[in-house]
Amino acid sequence: MASGLQLSREELGAVYRRMRTIREFEDAVHAEFSAGAIPGFVHLYAGEEASGVGVCMHLDERDAIASTHRGHGHCIAKGVEVGPMMHEIFGRKDGLCGGKGGSMHIADLSKGMLGANGIVGAGAPLVCGAALTAKTLKTGGVAVCFYGDGASNQGAVLESYNLAKIWDLPVVFVAEDNGYAESTASSWSVGGSQTGRGTGFGIPSREVDGADFFGVYEAAGEAIERARRGEGPSLLHVRLNRFYGHFEGDAGTYRLPEEVEAARKNDPIELFRQRVIEASLLSAEELDAADREISAEIRDCLAAAKAAPMPTEADLMTDIYVTY
Repeated sequence: MASGLQLSREELGAVYRRMRTIREFEDAVHAEFSAGAIPGFVHLYAGEEASGVGVCMHLDERDAIASTHRGHGHCIAKGVEVGPMMHEIFGRKDGLCGGKGGSMHIADLSKGMLGANGIVGAGAPLVCGAALTAKTLKTGGVAVCFYGDGASNQGAVLESYNLAKIWDLPVVFVAEDNGYAESTASSWSVGGSQTGRGTGFGIPSREVDGADFFGVYEAAGEAIERARRGEGPSLLHVRLNRFYGHFEGDAGTYRLPEEVEAARKNDPIELFRQRVIEASLLSAEELDAADREISAEIRDCLAAAKAAPMPTEADLMTDIYVTY
């Protein structure tokens, strides 16, 4: 597997744009939710960008991902368009799910994004199904499950480890460990280690620093290539930090102020930016220009979503049942 620093200038630029898009999108959603403009619950991915992008840079149209209630970042990392996403979060008719899913159930099957999910740990069985399809049809596709440290204690996740192993499914389990299951520290609630759990099922497992895009990219590349070769599942334990609370409105009193401050100093986007500039791979001017373009794009899609029509009564019973 090639080093992340051996990515082309175009690929590195795409990485930066994708991570920066996630950050700008989440910051905008944070501000709008705080102003009371967004219905339902919202869980933000800011601070975790290197994980989703580091994994999804290896994926293509053959591949599928399943997300969590914190799903916006995974959507963008997989290539979902931000305009329809913003419409969905605002509950608009032209949203990805017709305004019926909202933030916690946002999905785009056309991009292989099987959905955010309000049920903790529910993505693991879904990716086993997607991986079984890929294996049966010999598409070469891989299915990736993102889940948190809290979800790692769910029986459905552990059962999925077993199923993926005994059937040698092309699955990559990505445990995104931000240190808290809602407000409960994982040091209190997770027995053993995440990698040890994977190893116990005979699954190759590796821990990686979630602030380091290049570390995530390389580890994910090895796991995804292993799956494509028919060598079965892998597990990545990604240690990272979320910049906001568990949900919007979370007072966050279980975290010391200096912990949050330290997390923001370990910003994956700034670390990426520093590294590529120091290596003369991209210039500060190029990255600043990307920042301006992305900020304008998010402002435009936000304005469009706020002005877009709501679903009507006639839309209520559409998209409810599958027709064959």
